[in-house]
Amino acid sequence: MLDEITSEKVEKIAREIIDLSRNKLLVNLRFMDMALSQPKVESRADLTQSTSTDGGVYIYNPEHILSAYRAGETLPTRNLLHSIFHCVFRHMFISPSVDIRYWDLACDIAVECVINDLDLPYLNTVKARQQSAFIKQFAEELKLPSAEKVYRFLMDKNLANDKLLALIALFKADDHFLWYLSDEEKAAMGLVDNGSGSSPFPEGSDGELGIISRFELSDVWTDISERMSIDLISFSKRRGTEAGLLIQNLKEVNRERYNYEEFLKKFAVRGEVMKINPDEFDYNFYTYGLSLYGNLPLIEPLEYKDVKRIRDFVIVIDTSGSVAGELVQTFVQKTYNILKTTESFFTKINLHIIQCDAAIQEDVKITTQGEFDEYIKNMKLHGFGGTDFRPALSYVNMLVENGELKNLKGLIYFTDGYGVFPAKKPRFETAFVFIDEGYEPPEVPPWAIRLVLRKNEI
Repeated sequence: MLDEITSEKVEKIAREIIDLSRNKLLVNLRFMDMALSQPKVESRADLTQSTSTDGGVYIYNPEHILSAYRAGETLPTRNLLHSIFHCVFRHMFISPSVDIRYWDLACDIAVECVINDLDLPYLNTVKARQQSAFIKQFAEELKLPSAEKVYRFLMDKNLANDKLLALIALFKADDHFLWYLSDEEKAAMGLVDNGSGSSPFPEGSDGELGIISRFELSDVWTDISERMSIDLISFSKRRGTEAGLLIQNLKEVNRERYNYEEFLKKFAVRGEVMKINPDEFDYNFYTYGLSLYGNLPLIEPLEYKDVKRIRDFVIVIDTSGSVAGELVQTFVQKTYNILKTTESFFTKINLHIIQCDAAIQEDVKITTQGEFDEYIKNMKLHGFGGTDFRPALSYVNMLVENGELKNLKGLIYFTDGYGVFPAKKPRFETAFVFIDEGYEPPEVPPWAIRLVLRKNEI
């Protein structure tokens, strides 16, 4: 049937379908106006059998668009939204070390789950019902189906090839090949030019695409995603509708990422280190003295330097039943490995590792590497009662008052967060570290710092 239509006619109809799909989404999902208007739309049957986007350009095969429309009028609209959600969630900005097949599938599952959760009549398809049946089987394990969580879930399952191919067919809606191309490769394909422009031409303009690098695209979509998150909350309140998974995924992708090593520097205190300080040394006087007296410099280099290093530190472990022992041990080991480096710790250290549920269960003082190695080797968790943060913080306050912790800048509390916080700020900075379990961690008091880490970040 398509052979009977001229290529020009196919192109014209395909473009009209895409424009209608985008307009339908704009009318019904006003919070997506920036996202839907960002990519430049290009017909490129030479590059793809379906559609593909990298966030800067949306390319399509005209015959594919017509075939999808014949299969169901809602399908092109749903597929367009699928591709735009990939950009909103920044799925293309990923480490090259991922398993591409599993990552592509994880991203498709995450996006389709969000679309199904919106429950909009003009996005319903037969395949959507089949997808929902699969998701229900693993709803408890997946929790929040963000791409990262689905990816880890699929990798752990180590699916047989036939099962993997069946899932790919069930959730696939576009081609992801643009995600893995360099800027140079895209330029060779005519997807970006070599001009001096800094952003794509507006939709509908004449001329080629302006150049926009992968780095710039990441910044553009970060801004769009953050703005969309705010607009979506307002939209949901006005309409009285829910967009649960979409809001959760936006919170997940926009969650501030932390470098744990850099984070620990917040707890550094100043002190003197016996170390040559070249910044305080004047070579002019030094060489002048040598030339004047032969072998007697006028000024010797300073043997100390004022730097930020940690002398006293406290790690509190929540030993209520909800915190796993193996994860606790990994966290303590990683924290100590960072602190013991010469750029973090003074030569003499004073580390207290405290276990606490609703009461203090153990306080172990660490001053050497050997003591820490012995502690980790024989580490056992005690308690497993309720969670109350007040006993540990009161106890550390007492250690400060008694002079045991003279240079304490801060304390890290490793917990699931469901406990009682003190009414007043302690005499030291306090950070509560939560593990990302697929739900929003509890709020902390204004005086505390909240840090959310994934298990693979520990």
